[in-house]
Amino acid sequence: MSRWISVFCLLLFSQEVLCKKTYEGVGRTATPEEIAAWDIDVRADFKGLPKGSGSVKKGEEVWEAKCASCHGAFGESNAVFPPIAGGTTREDIERGRVAALTRGEQRTTLMKLSQVSALWDYINRAMPWNAPKTLSVEEVYAVTAYILSLGNIVPDDFVLSEANIGEVQKRLPNRAGMTRAHGLWDVDGKPDVNSPACMRDCKVEGRVVSRLPEHARGNHGEPAEQNRLVGPTRGLQTRSPESAKTNDLAALAQKSGCLACHAPNARVVGPSLAEIASKYRTDGGAEARLVAKVKSGGQGVWGTTPMPPQPQVQESEARALVRWILTGG
Repeated sequence: MSRWISVFCLLLFSQEVLCKKTYEGVGRTATPEEIAAWDIDVRADFKGLPKGSGSVKKGEEVWEAKCASCHGAFGESNAVFPPIAGGTTREDIERGRVAALTRGEQRTTLMKLSQVSALWDYINRAMPWNAPKTLSVEEVYAVTAYILSLGNIVPDDFVLSEANIGEVQKRLPNRAGMTRAHGLWDVDGKPDVNSPACMRDCKVEGRVVSRLPEHARGNHGEPAEQNRLVGPTRGLQTRSPESAKTNDLAALAQKSGCLACHAPNARVVGPSLAEIASKYRTDGGAEARLVAKVKSGGQGVWGTTPMPPQPQVQESEARALVRWILTGG
């Protein structure tokens, strides 16, 4: 990443010179501290990995406090997030290739992981998802060690550090899973596809041609229902408006992502719909507060796991959903 930091700084310096010529006082050179704050990546050869260590035992403590609510106590995860552990065997560790990947089984993080540096780096920069980059170096080492222990890659009393992480790399079940034997790398062989180049006399049409044509709608099912219902982005609604059950509040709850975290009568990520209805049954102001929470998110009423905002839900839909939930779904 140091090369890209240098390019970034060069562009920033060029911008500063340009600004000084046209807009005096606009822009400045990045400080060494600011550059260091960006230069946090860990490469496959472990360059950039900070010195430190963390035990599996410590990792389990951090995991229970900050990770298990989304990823499960043993990496099995809930209905929203993909599983972390599972699908690997002792034979996979010995040969470096996960056999289950060829059988079409559900894939877990440890099944696909080919570089332990990528796991450390991702935890360091992106986890926990509601408070990224808040884990200490020891906690990142510890959580990484705990995840590896879930796949029996390291023992339960293991202490991971910058000194032994290279040896752990040699035990990853899918360490041999990366290959350059494909068209993206081998540019001298036969191309994967053949198509005539259109570099002259191309027809230019004054209409939008990037939309899904009517004859192709529904060819791949309903993408809006295939996405994981986390965050505001959804797949394309390919069914015609006439066939969509927009008046069915249960279907609206499913489409809006409510049922990904709130089951009717059991806790998943958040409280069940029955619990919510029971808690606010006699609260006259609950409807307005819950509508606001659907739109803006919130945390603290039902535990430490935050509810993400759902800006894609219309105000009228949010109000209808809240009324439906408060009446017992």
